[in-house]
Amino acid sequence: MIQVQELFFSYRNGEPVLQDINFSVAKGQCTAVLGNNGAGKSTLIKCLNRILQPQEGIVYVNGENILQLKRNDVAKSLAYVAQHNEGVRFTVFDTVLLGRKPYIKFEPTDEDFRLVESVIKRMKLEDFALRYIDELSGGELQKVMLARALAQQPQVLLLDEPTSNLDLRNQYEVLEIVREIAKTEQISVVLIIHDLNLALRYCDKFLLLKNNRIFCYGGIEVMTPENITEIYEIPVTVQEINGVKVVVPFT
Repeated sequence: MIQVQELFFSYRNGEPVLQDINFSVAKGQCTAVLGNNGAGKSTLIKCLNRILQPQEGIVYVNGENILQLKRNDVAKSLAYVAQHNEGVRFTVFDTVLLGRKPYIKFEPTDEDFRLVESVIKRMKLEDFALRYIDELSGGELQKVMLARALAQQPQVLLLDEPTSNLDLRNQYEVLEIVREIAKTEQISVVLIIHDLNLALRYCDKFLLLKNNRIFCYGGIEVMTPENITEIYEIPVTVQEINGVKVVVPFT
């Protein structure tokens, strides 16, 4: 699990971007980080992964302070998929194999290759395995980056808008895979997502940010019309259709 205590971060101008951040995500859980633009969602994810160094606070992964580990050990504990990824001249297979880098001492083992093949199959990328990633669409590339992260076999998976470049079918397919992997592999997932209805369908917990702080954090009980309206400054109702809760905004 991941546990965050008293996290504080500011850029050089000194204005706090995050303060008093406290939450935890259990093994097998998916937590959605929600909030309007500029709320600090991407900054939070980068602080958890030590891309940004918080000025205060502690981040534990299974009891270890991630802020004190070596970079290679961090990569064994947390995997991160950014919002935007640039294609380079690597094949899909080689890109996913890069996820094994923290474990490779001299050269990849048969086990590394087997695991990469398994992840590629799980993400339904077999037909793309030998294609170069700079030839892929944005949605295809996003799935490859997620596959690379899964190849790390992380304890915590951090996703910054994993559905941003995906069409409707692939949005549901990818989040279904993420949730299934979280449950079966007992991975803690933290994901930034703007689509509240996808969050309601696939996430267990919801962390709502406002004014650089956590406005509320909890299960489905915190996704009330009042809380959503307060965060996004637009009136909404929450309805249930065929057993699935959906957010409907009022224009």
